[in-house]
Amino acid sequence: MRFLGINAIFHDPAAALVVDGRIVAAAEEERFSRRKHGKRPLAFSAWELPEQAAAWCLREAGLSPEDIDAVAYSYDPSLVVQRPEGDWEDLRTRYAVRAPAFLATALPGLDPGQVRYVPHHVAHAASAALASPWRDCAVLVCDGRGENVSHLAGRYRDGELEVLAAQELPHSLGLMYEDVTEHLGFLRSSDEYKVMALASYGRPRHLEALREVIYPTGDGGFHVDPVDWNVYAKALPRDAAWTSDHADLAASVQARLEEVLLELAGWLHERTGERRLALAGGVALNCVANTRLLAEGPFDEVWIQPAAGDSGTALGGALHLAQTWGDRPAPMPDAALGRGFTDEELGAWLDVARVPHTRPADLAAAVATELAADRIVAWFQGRSEYGPRALGRRSLLAHPGHARNTERLNDVKGREQFRPIAPMVLESRAAEIFARGPVPSPYMLFVHDVRPGWAERIPAVVHVDGTARVQTVSPAADPLMARVLSEFEARTGLPVVVNTSLNTAGRPMVDDPRDALECFGSSPVEVLALGPYLVRRGEVFAS
Repeated sequence: MRFLGINAIFHDPAAALVVDGRIVAAAEEERFSRRKHGKRPLAFSAWELPEQAAAWCLREAGLSPEDIDAVAYSYDPSLVVQRPEGDWEDLRTRYAVRAPAFLATALPGLDPGQVRYVPHHVAHAASAALASPWRDCAVLVCDGRGENVSHLAGRYRDGELEVLAAQELPHSLGLMYEDVTEHLGFLRSSDEYKVMALASYGRPRHLEALREVIYPTGDGGFHVDPVDWNVYAKALPRDAAWTSDHADLAASVQARLEEVLLELAGWLHERTGERRLALAGGVALNCVANTRLLAEGPFDEVWIQPAAGDSGTALGGALHLAQTWGDRPAPMPDAALGRGFTDEELGAWLDVARVPHTRPADLAAAVATELAADRIVAWFQGRSEYGPRALGRRSLLAHPGHARNTERLNDVKGREQFRPIAPMVLESRAAEIFARGPVPSPYMLFVHDVRPGWAERIPAVVHVDGTARVQTVSPAADPLMARVLSEFEARTGLPVVVNTSLNTAGRPMVDDPRDALECFGSSPVEVLALGPYLVRRGEVFAS
């Protein structure tokens, strides 16, 4: 059977397609529209649908809207507590109620009666547990909000969800973190990862005070009381310089988030006895908290789907319908679920753009040579990633052995210098270089400690706190990138390369060849590896 999943109500609109229990395609609308996060999470933007992503998913599978058995919309307006007429939230609910008609207009031929509402946190839970390698596991969802709750704790038995706890709004760990993000001068529902990075520069000196206002309730939930953040640090305007007070506030909030997650996980483990935990929701993108949860929590294994935020509910909704209708979902194969292009299509783009290029006999060796010479390489290969992390499909690569490359790449991308860049390493070599985090770690959703002796060798990828957000590469999953890593080690003695997303600040990750050429042309990147072709900056601008 064929199930199309749609996320649209808050932010990161996305679409996903599941056919006979197998994930066929998944993509965020931002990759098509080129608007970061697709839209802002405002009530009056709730009508905006992932039209381009949904149409592409169907084309990828050779299907038309008439071929779909059901559409999952990852929000159920019937669960929303009614608010006074004129409230913005009422407008969001009205749009959700009319979503079937909007979808039928966006996808001509679709029967509005095929649309099924899937509760937001159920879709999150399914996006993790039903995509995981397991049929039985505990599941914990924490995000900003859904219809009327901000959290779900439960377990899956043979693919069926049992909800054990849910925290009603206004109490929300995700909204609390968003509030701090905005207070620190960043964009809420967008820049929360900057708070996580800034936290490493501070001390959690307000932790005791925050324990009084952010606390578990002993029944699987928690309370977040109103907080005046100005007590701890003065609010920053956008793009203003931060001080140690701001870093200390970030560190305190991060530490309290980690503590509460550990207590929620402990309660869930007591109730279920499960050894494995599937984690979802925007909070699950906090890789520092994830590592502490794995290292100090009661579960032996923690699995996080790479699009753990709201975009992942498109996939979760489709998987939930597949499970409900008797199509046993297959585990997620990897994150490469977006658009891909043939060598011929890529070559045609280069010809139309009149860009000089070569086709090396051994692309991996050629790229490794460029990296060893300390050149930055824009890497565009295969199908694009689903989720916010660049995982070796749409990446910027660089030499990790030069500390200046952190600043250099942040300059290329036009982003804050306190933000770290990540290492990519062969799975078989990861354990000798990195500790504490899990191996394998293919989705860059955990931090690892850098082992003694290695921080000096790969300084570009070591954060101020001595950690690194590692992505491991398996030759079976990505043979080309595995060869790049091997060839780079042969030239430098380092089995690690820098990996950060192929984009510039405020723009979505590159997705198609035009995006790649525009990014290459507008930023100081020396080499573009577009499929099997190499484009060198000097050759382009000399022609």
